[in-house]
Amino acid sequence: MPLKNKTIVIVSLMRFDALASTNYTIARYLARNNQVFYVDNPFTLTDWLRLRKTPEYARRKHAFSPFATGLSNTEDKNLKVVIPMPVLPLNFLPEGKLYRSLLKLNEWMVARRIKKVLRKQKAEATVYINSFNFHLPGVGQRLKPKLKVYHCVDPIIVPFDQKHGLVSEKQIVEQSDVVICTSKQLYADKIKLNPQSFFVPNAADSTHSSKALDVALPVHESLRNIPAPVIGYLGAIERRMDYPLLQKVVEINPDKSFVFAGPVDAGFVPDWMKETKNVYLTGKVSYNEMPGVIKGFDVALIPFKKDEVSNTIFPLKLFEYLGAGKPVVATNFNDDLKEFTGDIVAYCKDADAFSAAIEKALQQGPEYLQQRISVAAANTWDKRGEDFSNILEKVL
Repeated sequence: MPLKNKTIVIVSLMRFDALASTNYTIARYLARNNQVFYVDNPFTLTDWLRLRKTPEYARRKHAFSPFATGLSNTEDKNLKVVIPMPVLPLNFLPEGKLYRSLLKLNEWMVARRIKKVLRKQKAEATVYINSFNFHLPGVGQRLKPKLKVYHCVDPIIVPFDQKHGLVSEKQIVEQSDVVICTSKQLYADKIKLNPQSFFVPNAADSTHSSKALDVALPVHESLRNIPAPVIGYLGAIERRMDYPLLQKVVEINPDKSFVFAGPVDAGFVPDWMKETKNVYLTGKVSYNEMPGVIKGFDVALIPFKKDEVSNTIFPLKLFEYLGAGKPVVATNFNDDLKEFTGDIVAYCKDADAFSAAIEKALQQGPEYLQQRISVAAANTWDKRGEDFSNILEKVL
């Protein structure tokens, strides 16, 4: 039985206007039967200065007064966004008493804004979900909800996050009543710290990605002049990518265009990607633009490297690609994925296998289309959201 008629507060790492995320999607599902307040990952004072001329700042500036509630409506009647005031930038500090003391001030500021909103709405937090925001481990303790939940959607990998995040995440896991993980490996790790841990994998919003199947939908403008066939990737271009493998694949296939659509982390992207003629970096695209981008792909890629944390990754884009009817070629970064996709997705161990799989995918006829759509339909957010909600109801 799903959770109903409760007040849920979600403090998320992902901001409400970022590219599609597990965090916000689960919030939307829970809002079908509950009142949900999605608390935006707060700007730091550094963000406040650095982003003043950006759309992200413009969408939040109404909330930066201490007299504001920071409350915004969304397209979902029961889902509201809470934007906190900017907090102190603390990550430069070493782990220790000073950092933890100042962190409590940040958490007090965020919790104070949430309490203000709840008072005005005449509501009390029944369920508190920390949605992978390991930068704010103690907010839930200040709200005193009936149920504290940690939603673990990824491993903590980047050194910036690891500096304090590993300590903070352990604190969150141990203090939560429920821990829900998006991969089997994350589940195996967290259940050692909290026996009330569960596995609910990611899925796809097939109603959105399937818009790519509409013949009337134009291909996104960033892909219109790129020569076919287009071998595409949609998402952040960052540390997870297997750049050595990609370089070999691109060299083997000079007759194909390799498109990488998404924000670029300059600290990880090698120079060859910017200098190779048949590689295109189109830049960040919004969630609404996603179907038009994927429609421009002839083959969709998930080229993540296989390393010590790869088996914790359960990518959203896998089922988004399939829901759009596209053949998918991936590295064998997570052996668990085959359980959910069967033989419809190629998982490759090296550049030669990857290149051969791309060639085979380009030759596949329309008879494979329905198989891809069926796999996506079996892995929807409706199913995952129901599983997530049922766990909360059962434990509560």
